[in-house]
Amino acid sequence: MKPRRAGRVQESIGYRSGFMMQEILGVTDEPGVHRRWFHDDYFDLFVWQSGAGELVQFQLCYGIDSSEQALVWHKDSGFYLDGAKASGSSRGDPFVTRFDAAARALPEEIRVAMTTRVHEFVHKKDATPARRKRFRRASWQRT
Repeated sequence: MKPRRAGRVQESIGYRSGFMMQEILGVTDEPGVHRRWFHDDYFDLFVWQSGAGELVQFQLCYGIDSSEQALVWHKDSGFYLDGAKASGSSRGDPFVTRFDAAARALPEEIRVAMTTRVHEFVHKKDATPARRKRFRRASWQRT
């Protein structure tokens, strides 16, 4: 796959309630996977898809600056959490409700896969390990 540079924002794909997810275009791919980045005022969603479009991995980042947290999933290793408050948040975490609303603007194949995984996580949250106290973005995720 041809490398792309991050930075261009696609036209908004939102709806009336005010949540708008935008795809940041030009994200560089990795060998064998296509990376995509979706953003709104609360979330950064990074997804990795196979050439066939299958969800391989995602990072759903939420919070601001030093309190940023991430729900991470990989098809081979499952869920884990990153961030200082990640292991202490409650089962009724408002990020799930907010994500459901924001996910309506995602492309259908990503929306369906992500909604399934986020709701699966709610039932596994207490057993989900926290990996780090502070979430660290990769260099391509900071652009």
